[in-house]
Amino acid sequence: MCRNIRVLHHFEPPTTRAEVEAAALQYVRKVGGIKTLRVQDQAVVEQAVARVTEATIALLNALSRHGEARTRDGERERARAQWAKREQAMAKRFAPQR
Repeated sequence: MCRNIRVLHHFEPPTTRAEVEAAALQYVRKVGGIKTLRVQDQAVVEQAVARVTEATIALLNALSRHGEARTRDGERERARAQWAKREQAMAKRFAPQR
């Protein structure tokens, strides 16, 4: 799965429809192998995005909520911490050997 698709469940403030649509578009483009949208495919892609959006909203509404709600700032900070950890591991891996 594409690592750029973000978790949308249990956010405060709640996930917006625009965020769900953006994730749906990214999903459809990834599954379809679409880098640039051709004019003749636009209607098909828009229909797929609409269906994925509705399915995602239904899923998010049906899932039970547990624990504290996520925040966008908290998710950004978590991503920064993960990246810093990855950078350290890469620096160790590619450090010159003595």
